[in-house]
Amino acid sequence: MSTRSPVPDRRTITDLLADRTRSHPGHVAFDVQQEDGTWRPITTRAFEQEVRDLARGLVAIGIEPGDRIAIAAATRYAWTLTDFAAWCAGAVTVPIYPTSAPVQAGAQLRDARASLAVGGTAADAEMLEAAALSGGLAGLPVRTMDPGPADLERLVVLGAEVDPAKIDRRRRLASPDDPATIVHTSGTTGEPRGARITHRNLLGTVDAVAGTYSEIVHDGGRTVIALPLAHILARGLQLICIARGMRIAHVPRREDLLAAFAQLRPTFLVVVPRLLDKILEEAADRASQARLTPLWKVARRDAIARGRALEAADLGTPGRMPLGARFRRPVLDRLLHRRLRAVLGGSVEHLLCGAAPLDPEVSLFFRGIGIPVIEGYGLTETTGPIVANPPDRIRSGTAGLPLPGGEVRIADGGEVLVRGPGVITGYDDPSHDAAAFDDGWLRTGDLGRLEQDGSLVLTGRLKDIIVTANGKNVNPGPWEAAVESDALIEHAVMVGDHRPYLAAVIVLDPTHAQVAASPQLSGTSRGTGPRPDNGRLRRIDDPHLRAAVSARIDAANAQRSRPEQVRRFVLTTAGTELAAQLRTPTLKLRRHRLTEAAADLIEEMYAAHGQQRATSSAPRPRYGGDS
Repeated sequence: MSTRSPVPDRRTITDLLADRTRSHPGHVAFDVQQEDGTWRPITTRAFEQEVRDLARGLVAIGIEPGDRIAIAAATRYAWTLTDFAAWCAGAVTVPIYPTSAPVQAGAQLRDARASLAVGGTAADAEMLEAAALSGGLAGLPVRTMDPGPADLERLVVLGAEVDPAKIDRRRRLASPDDPATIVHTSGTTGEPRGARITHRNLLGTVDAVAGTYSEIVHDGGRTVIALPLAHILARGLQLICIARGMRIAHVPRREDLLAAFAQLRPTFLVVVPRLLDKILEEAADRASQARLTPLWKVARRDAIARGRALEAADLGTPGRMPLGARFRRPVLDRLLHRRLRAVLGGSVEHLLCGAAPLDPEVSLFFRGIGIPVIEGYGLTETTGPIVANPPDRIRSGTAGLPLPGGEVRIADGGEVLVRGPGVITGYDDPSHDAAAFDDGWLRTGDLGRLEQDGSLVLTGRLKDIIVTANGKNVNPGPWEAAVESDALIEHAVMVGDHRPYLAAVIVLDPTHAQVAASPQLSGTSRGTGPRPDNGRLRRIDDPHLRAAVSARIDAANAQRSRPEQVRRFVLTTAGTELAAQLRTPTLKLRRHRLTEAAADLIEEMYAAHGQQRATSSAPRPRYGGDS
């Protein structure tokens, strides 16, 4: 069901490392942080030797070609080492988020038929052991990356008796169309679907991305990977960097990122939109504390104007900044923009942003201060990006053009369909295939349109479409994005399925809510202060906050037809534990968890106006691959 593409002289993903070792054995491939905070460089040759030693250990304990090895750990060098060692032993890797509940991880272990599990820490190992019991795999061997009685170092010792030539044979046993990794996605029901990603898929994606972005990902560059390696975007980036020789460092904790950026001075980063939003929000907060808000507003406006002019020039349309902005630029750069570049280490030349839509003005702002943002689009089922903006032709607000070998079309109902070298041929359980593919095209479950130049613009999710009691189909995405552009609002979720009108649940950013709330009310009494987290959103009744949010909602409503406008809303905040549950590891909103946490408030909102849920037996739309 995917577009087959030849992968010259490469059979499996391990050939990427073998090729790089032959051509640049002494080049530094990784920087690994030590306990004292310093970074130890590791050459390509040294990495390959560690991979081979661990692969021999896996063979020594009985791992056979085709066996599945689960990995549950935070992003770290040992994760990558285990991934490649498994491939060199002829095995298939199964990434699991270490934050998974045992029942979730157990379902994935059972679905993948895992033969071995590797955790990062002792706590990860405990989770995997509980998951194995939950999944009916009692007795599944579990190893740890951290030192311990069953750690990876002990495997290396055991592997010393295995003939190194055996690894050369093992790593070449798989064909390009054999699975390299099984990556699970959840879908609407939470049932795990194991995307069967082949060596051909991985190699095809590496070739397409590396060829398109050779001026960005090269052996003179440096990157920091903070996204979970269980996510295909981070893993794909890592493979591209290894193939191209870009130096890699792993930083698993967000609180350590700024220090790592300052030390390592990356030239290229893959980020999610939330990180860029936070950088701008914190800059605005610092300007407010220094009573420089008017200056910050001018600096932001001028940067967006410059970004827009640069983008117009890319597209062959003459664009000029206003005269005043051109005169102010050197001063604003020295006072503000240079400091923002320093937040990312001061050497970043490009950002790749994915996993969720990015506000076009945020993209233009960073372009305007000298850091172009390349937006892209892909799913687990596409092995990462299948569409992206070319570096010399960036259009903010679009996901870009198909990468080499990729194709995109829009179905009659607006769903985005794709095919290409990275698109999977099917799931590990073939029963999931029929609903996911349409005559060889992957049904992405995303809604979008193609611009005249072929650029893809995403507009929402098929599964999020709201069907009102009057039969009106409403895509909530654009309205929610408009409301969430206010820093006061963490999440805006439209509701109204089978209801007479639309309403919304608004989750406020706690920091901004404290500042904007009515001054005569204390944090706790107005609902924004600390309270026990009972897994439910807390209602906020504050006139200042309600007025601020009403203005934002009125502005968003003004861009919609009357049946698509929100008529009621409830203000809420989330406790610390619930706030974490509302986002995925890549910071996307878990919409179903939010509506679950707000269920009582939603019912109250409609019941207060005499509106009960309309009953309907109409089925919800089916959709394809969901990341």
